[in-house]
Amino acid sequence: MSFTRVPSIREQRSDLVLAAVMFVGAVLSAALSTVADIYGDTRAEPWTALVYAVAVTAPLAVRRRWPGPVAVAVCVAYFLAISFQVPEIYVGNIAMFVSLYTVGAWMNNRRAALIVRVSIILGMFVWLIITMYREAIEEADKAEVAAGLLSPYLAFMMIQLLLNVLYFGGAYYFGERSWNAAQEREVLEQRTAELEQEREVTAAQAVALDRVRIARELHDVVAHHVSVMGVQAGAARLVIDQDPERSKSILSGVEGSARDAIHELRQLLETLRSPGGETTDAASTVTLDDIRSLVEASTDAGLPTDYTVIGEPVSVPSLVAVNLYRITQESLTNARRHAGVGATADVRVRYEDEGVEVEVVNTGRSVTALRPGLGQLGMRERAAASGGTLDVTPRPSGGLRVRARVPLAGGAQTVSPIETDVAS
Repeated sequence: MSFTRVPSIREQRSDLVLAAVMFVGAVLSAALSTVADIYGDTRAEPWTALVYAVAVTAPLAVRRRWPGPVAVAVCVAYFLAISFQVPEIYVGNIAMFVSLYTVGAWMNNRRAALIVRVSIILGMFVWLIITMYREAIEEADKAEVAAGLLSPYLAFMMIQLLLNVLYFGGAYYFGERSWNAAQEREVLEQRTAELEQEREVTAAQAVALDRVRIARELHDVVAHHVSVMGVQAGAARLVIDQDPERSKSILSGVEGSARDAIHELRQLLETLRSPGGETTDAASTVTLDDIRSLVEASTDAGLPTDYTVIGEPVSVPSLVAVNLYRITQESLTNARRHAGVGATADVRVRYEDEGVEVEVVNTGRSVTALRPGLGQLGMRERAAASGGTLDVTPRPSGGLRVRARVPLAGGAQTVSPIETDVAS
């Protein structure tokens, strides 16, 4: 990831303030240095200190925008001031430290930043060594002795050299550290933004999934019971004049279906209102054994339905049981709606070593092409949510075959056998 530092308006204003403060400090330092008679008779004219103060501090006003040229300009001004003995030495040292630090902290071209700093530091050290060597020879000539290993002047030279190592090394180190800290901060901010974006996406996906689950559950509950009530009400209307007792029995079935629908809707609403409640089908309490009641209700609603259990029943996770129950419910509802008069249905629950399968086959009208709808979509979502598959295929002789198969993890425990065949 490429990292680029761009100074803000506030940081640019702070550079202007720094340059102004450094200029005032340079003027005061020059005045005091002149009074203190620094450099003695060889110092330059006092007016040169004012020019130097401008030359060494003005570039600092744009130090973050153009760190390389600013560092070069400040170092050249400092070199000329020392060479011509301009009476100001303190603020110039601070300005050069700040400019070198800024190259390391703000120059985006890191190779150029390295070259600029190394070139300035090497140049200054070469100049310092030459200057100290020349002054050492002059001092030795004055004293008419050679500058030996333990001479006071050589010790002073070593102190100067060590101070410059700390000075330039500190400017290099702190500049590099500032750049790395800013880079790490940028990476952290970017990761924080990405995590926040991912959190928002995840929250939106969770809301969408909850809405899909609610819509699927409402569709299954309402469609099934309303379909049953519609068929029963129609049958009651046809026989109400000829057989009042029969119509009363049918209307009792309508009442029961309405009661069941209200009960299941109340369960769903209680789940939604529960603090931290999950809007999933796991909140229901139906099992695979309850498919038998679906078969009986289907028969009572006018679609004769057979029920068969194949294999040794085993316990299955509640979510799998609920999803297979709802798939069976939707399949029987669709059969009552579309199969036509005289259709029949067959429901088979098959237990195998590797999974459980529910197959719903109905006779009736021939289906040339499957029309996608909310019912099929909900069944496929339920099968996928359980880690299984769903096949919906038209039968050549008429009707549909719906087969849902869900693999089960190892360790399923066998439950007591149940009656394996119910014929309406």
